[in-house]
Parts: sequence; C-alpha cells; structure tokens
Amino acid sequence: MRERTAAFLARESFQRFIVGVILLNAATLGLETFPAVVARFGHLLTVVDHIALYVFAVELIAKIYVERSRFLRDPWNVFDATIVAIAFLPATGGLSVLRSLRILRALRLLSVVPSLRRVVSALLRAMPGMSSIVVLLGLVLYVAAVMATKLYGSTSPERFGSLPTSLFTLYQTMTGDDWGNIAREVMTRHPSAWVFFTIFILICTFVILNLFMAVVVSAMDEENAEERAVLEDTSEHTQRILDELAELRKEIAELRRAD
Repeated sequence: MRERTAAFLARESFQRFIVGVILLNAATLGLETFPAVVARFGHLLTVVDHIALYVFAVELIAKIYVERSRFLRDPWNVFDATIVAIAFLPATGGLSVLRSLRILRALRLLSVVPSLRRVVSALLRAMPGMSSIVVLLGLVLYVAAVMATKLYGSTSPERFGSLPTSLFTLYQTMTGDDWGNIAREVMTRHPSAWVFFTIFILICTFVILNLFMAVVVSAMDEENAEERAVLEDTSEHTQRILDELAELRKEIAELRRAD
C-alpha cells in the first residue's frame, strides 16, 4: 500500500493536478479582493478555497504516510506543512490577520515545480556570498550618507538633513527612482554635485548589484552541475546493470547450448 501511494504521489499527472489546484486557489484568493465579485460569488469562492485546502492536507497526510520519519528531514516538506498549517489557524478576533496569509499557499509552487525549486536552492546556496556583498553595500551607503549629510544637508534638508534621511534618499537614488530630480535639486547650489551622484550610482548600481547577479548565477551553475553529475551517475549505474544483464543472458544461452 505504501509503495502504491508513493508511486501515485510521484506521478506527473498528480503533480500537474496539484499545480492546477495551487493556481486555482491563488486565483480565487485574488478574486476575493474585488467586493463586487465577493458579493456575487462569495460562497463559491469559499467552497473552492476549502476544497483546495483539503486537497493540500490530504496530500501532506499521504506524504507523511509514505515517508514517515523522513518527512521532516526534507525542508520542502516542512515548508509545505507550515503553509498548510497556517490556513487551519483560526482567523477571527485578534488573529484575523491570518486570513490574509492564506495567499501564502501560492508559494507551494516553489516546492512543486522543479525549476522553481532549483532557483530557490541556488538562492539559498548563494546566501553566504551575498552576505559579504550586503555588508559592502551597507558600508558604501553609510559612507556616502555621511558625506551627503555634511555636504548637502543645508541645501536640501528634507532629503539630506539627517543621516537616516540621507540613507533613505541614497537608497532611492541607488534604485534609480527619481534620482535625476534629486541631483538637480542639489546642483542648484552645488554644480559639482553630479560627480558625487555619478560615482555613487556607478559603484552601487553597476558594480555591487552586478556582483549580486554574479553570485546568484554562479550558485545556479553549481546547482545545475550537481544535478548533471547525479544524472550521469544514475545513467552510468543503469548502463552497468544493463551490461550485467546482457552478460547473464549470454551465459544462460551458452549453458542451454551446452545442455
């Protein structure tokens, strides 16, 4: 029975069914944000939401039945169980905010779709390298914010009047949000301010952020290389088994001829 359940859970058709349920549930939760739709189809949306939740719960119970103690060793199983468990918490009174967390069920696509799972695994693998870049970015932002506060605080106090304000303004500049108007406002009294903003944008946007991308791409390459190595080992093992079977068939055929 356990083997049949495991084979059923591993079927591609069942995985596609789960993906369809996740997408349908995400769509219904999105429709609940439209008052007109809720007024007309609110009961139907609630029924679909409950059915999806029960499907997820049955799937988890089946996985626990198949994997037993191994269930909690897989981080993706823990992730799925946590998301489904949140949906069963009471969403009334002081816990009404939990009702909005039902949309987290859409994140189950990360564990069901293999390509998304590889991307998340690569991001987690890249975290150690990214932490060093985050420290570097924070240091550059801090140094630039102190300089901007001292240089342009009196010119534009609403943007550079204090260290926290300067940090927020420079973060906005780093993302490319309205940085031209920020620079022009300062340049009315400091014509050479374009040098500061240009250097800051070059360092933060074109150097540090590209380092983030390089670390993530490198982690994804490592993830793909490991998967290819596993597939190659599997194919080699399968080929060895096939070769041994061929040899056994030859030996059996020779024994039959000898008889």
